[in-house]
Amino acid sequence: MPRMRRSKIKRAEKSEGADHAAIAGTDFMLSIVEEHHTRKSGNVIKMDSGLKAQQELQKIEEQITRLQAVEGQNAETLRQIQQLHDRVNDLRREISSHLNAWERTELARHPQRPYTLDYVERIFTDWSEIHGDRGFRDDPAIVCGMARFHGEEIILVGQQKARDAKQRVYRNFGMPHPEGYRKALRVMKIAEKFKRPIFTFVDTDGAYPGLHAEERGQGEAIARNLLEMARLEVPIIATVIGVGGSGGALAIAVADRVLMLENSVYSVISPEGCASIMWRDASKKDLAAEAMKITAKDLNELGCIDGVISEPAGGAHTDHAQAAEFLDAALQQHLTALQKQSVGDLLATRYKKFRNMAQFFQVEA
Repeated sequence: MPRMRRSKIKRAEKSEGADHAAIAGTDFMLSIVEEHHTRKSGNVIKMDSGLKAQQELQKIEEQITRLQAVEGQNAETLRQIQQLHDRVNDLRREISSHLNAWERTELARHPQRPYTLDYVERIFTDWSEIHGDRGFRDDPAIVCGMARFHGEEIILVGQQKARDAKQRVYRNFGMPHPEGYRKALRVMKIAEKFKRPIFTFVDTDGAYPGLHAEERGQGEAIARNLLEMARLEVPIIATVIGVGGSGGALAIAVADRVLMLENSVYSVISPEGCASIMWRDASKKDLAAEAMKITAKDLNELGCIDGVISEPAGGAHTDHAQAAEFLDAALQQHLTALQKQSVGDLLATRYKKFRNMAQFFQVEA
């Protein structure tokens, strides 16, 4: 056998051996996660530290991705890699189904979670942003504009966060000033004038509580939006895509349909703030989150929202494209249903929806 050919065979065998060793190592890591974070007791699976498990699975997924990128692998190696990938996804789904309210709050705050403009990029076309409130200035914490949704012209309003330090300051950490809410209302009035449906994306810890924001009428701006949105004569669909905090979120969420992503939260105060008030101890945030009923599942059962949108295994941050697909399908479904209603029915149903919210019992005369 020629020396060159023997050398190639040895390199191939060495590479194949390295691949098998990497697969075996990844399989071992995955087995540890499965063992440490799931304890089977009959048909019940209890999860310990679900978010920690998700973080470890993320590292394993990165290792699997590197293995997939290696060229020249045989069919058996590729099959083993795919099996590892399937096990990771299955375990992610299992862990996600057992997360408590605080763990879902942490997922809703995940810095890699898709924001409004991430969904705009993947779901809508012909996006054209509108700036300014025609009174003071533009507020980058709220983005507004015109776009097309499957060929139909719509208006979109969303609260926008950021990932790097410079952009966070520019977006004011997703906390709008009063001019942001006035800009949103100005754009929604344009939607009403031209009979375009409105989509709003909620993702804020609350309206900005600074002195200058209060001096410029923060409370009035929020209250004005609540009043005006209640009587806009076009379909409105609001989606909580991350954190829906206090009146700052509701100011763009008086809608015919209020939806929530599976791992989003919607509340009047943060769990830390609630714990500080109730127990004078912010470390009891997990107890507060559970008591407040702020998750999508809880709010859907209470009738405060109209639907829960599934997320990719492990959360929307693991796969922005798939998260957008799920949201896209839900928006199409609800928009089609709303467009069948007359304006009168739309307004009457919207009014009744918010008037009856949180009415859980009746007192008999």
